[in-house]
Amino acid sequence: MSRRVVITGMGAITPIGSGLENFWEGIKSGKCGIDEITAFDTTDFTVKLAAEVKDFDPSQFMDKKEAKRMDRFCQFAIASSQMAMDDSGLNPEQIDKKKFGVIIGSGVGGINTIETEIAKLNSKGPGKVSPFFIPMIISNMASGLVAIRFKAQGVNMSVVTACASGGNAIGESFKKIQSGVCDIMLAGGSEASVTPATVAGFASMTALCAGEDKNRASIPFDKERSGFVMGEGSGMLILEEYEHAIARGARIYSEIVGYGATCDAYHMTTPEPNGLGAASAIEFAIQDAGISKKDIGYINAHGTSTPYNDKFETLAIKNVFGADAYKIPVSSTKSMTGHLIGGAGAIEAIVVSMAIKEGYLPPTINHRVADPDCDLDIIPNEGRYCDIEYALSNSLGFGGHNTILVFKKVS
Repeated sequence: MSRRVVITGMGAITPIGSGLENFWEGIKSGKCGIDEITAFDTTDFTVKLAAEVKDFDPSQFMDKKEAKRMDRFCQFAIASSQMAMDDSGLNPEQIDKKKFGVIIGSGVGGINTIETEIAKLNSKGPGKVSPFFIPMIISNMASGLVAIRFKAQGVNMSVVTACASGGNAIGESFKKIQSGVCDIMLAGGSEASVTPATVAGFASMTALCAGEDKNRASIPFDKERSGFVMGEGSGMLILEEYEHAIARGARIYSEIVGYGATCDAYHMTTPEPNGLGAASAIEFAIQDAGISKKDIGYINAHGTSTPYNDKFETLAIKNVFGADAYKIPVSSTKSMTGHLIGGAGAIEAIVVSMAIKEGYLPPTINHRVADPDCDLDIIPNEGRYCDIEYALSNSLGFGGHNTILVFKKVS
């Protein structure tokens, strides 16, 4: 019999507030984290808006020398991991280190460092490139550094599945505990991609919103949506075997009971037009959970605010739930946070865990113009208090990656 897996700690670095309490208050108040880009000069850019983390001070979590040897995405990962560990009440000295693992996802890794060091290479020559260039840019370094900090000697890996990375990291960690490989996993995603090259690249493929009204930029499922808004940040969760958590009197936020992962095998960037790949992942996750489709009480959608994603994700939900799809509340918290790419699935897993625990379903803010292609119960503008037992967290990524997590209330 497979083992139960629960969430006992969470940490968040986000554009609407850092720390679990601040982040959740931002979600409940419908805070918009989108504003004019301050990380670089956007004079020559068509895209002027992003969802930046503006309250982050790495010196609160590491010394200056350590911080200088890390890309921003690793700094975020360390900080949110420390928050999650503190929140869990776990004592690293009392953990079986060989049964404590780490899986962290990132879509683009150390892109800040890549841009900075290549500019240095071109202007000053190869001798001026930092000796820490390679360890600062590789995506696995977040999981490696987090493991070093907490002496986690169990399974350690990085997941890179674009915008599904954080969700896959959590799902794979769930399976490691369920199967007995580990008792505790620190899992999530981190991204720091508000950079000139990243924004320029996504803008060139017309994936980003080029508007200048921050309240009409990230508008998932709205008929006037025109692209996503680049975000940054990190979400980390402590996953723990249920009996292990109960034995130490841990506070439990929710239980992970299902995980589904598929590939569209269709196109580099465009989702499968009928949503069949995502639908299959939802089906697999519900089957993995051993529940009925009618048990699902809320869906935190991937909902990027791109014309294709929102339409095809709506179709995927309809393909799975049929007429009952209209009875399930759906929201996209990317309307508040922007799109954290590899960190999105992890931040949204935190949202779902809190939604289940507190019986509060967050809104899709700034939703004004209904789209007949996205005609589900979108929870527009104001959140909804509703006691639910099961919820889905959807993550979909370039390359056709579909990742679905099923969370359950623990009474």
